[in-house]
Formats: sequence, structure tokens, C-alpha cells
Amino acid sequence: MARIKGGLNAKKKHNRVLKLAKGYRGARSKQYRVAKQSVMRALASSYAGRKQRKRQFRRLWIARINAAARMNGLSYSKFMYGLKLAGVEVNRKMLAEMAVNDAEGFATLAKLAQSKVEAA
Repeated sequence: MARIKGGLNAKKKHNRVLKLAKGYRGARSKQYRVAKQSVMRALASSYAGRKQRKRQFRRLWIARINAAARMNGLSYSKFMYGLKLAGVEVNRKMLAEMAVNDAEGFATLAKLAQSKVEAA
């Protein structure tokens, strides 16, 4: 049986990594050994970034809701507590969207929350 050399498979593996490293500067996009390190780190960072993006959006939504709630005379925690007592199940993403684009609708929710907090 003839001996099979691994050149073709190694070349495919190298090209796969170099393709992922396209756009990197200098040796990071040209040399396999350097590119492999950069790609491994980039893939790890992109995985972590997908988790962080969810946290960052939640922080943004809370900041927007807090700002709008304070304009209506409530703190964020009292506003959310009032909505819970009122049985309003609107997520933070939609509340933040209302705070930015529908000030009147948000104000009615704030009044509802305020009345429930004062009654409790």
C-alpha cells in the first residue's frame, strides 16, 4: 500500500484558518502560526461578546426606563414594583421603547404604577 502524505489536509486546515483571519493586520493574516492564535482568541471573544451584548442591552433598557420614570415622578424600582402590583406584564425592552417613542403611553403606565404603590 502506498504512503499518503498529509500535505493536502494540512494545506486545507491552514487555508481555513487564514480565511478566518482575513482582514487582520500584518502577520496575523499571512502566517499560519500567528493567524491561528489570533483566530482562536477572536472566536473566544466573540462567544463572550454574545453573552455580554445581552447584559449591555438590559442595562440600556433599565437606564432609559429609569430616566422616563423619574420624569414622571417615580424611581425605577417603584415604577417596576407598581407595574407588578397592577399586573402589567410588559418586558423592559418594550418599556424602554415606549419611554423613547411613546411618552404619553409611558406616562399612563407611570400613573397606574404610582397609584398602586401609594395604595400598597
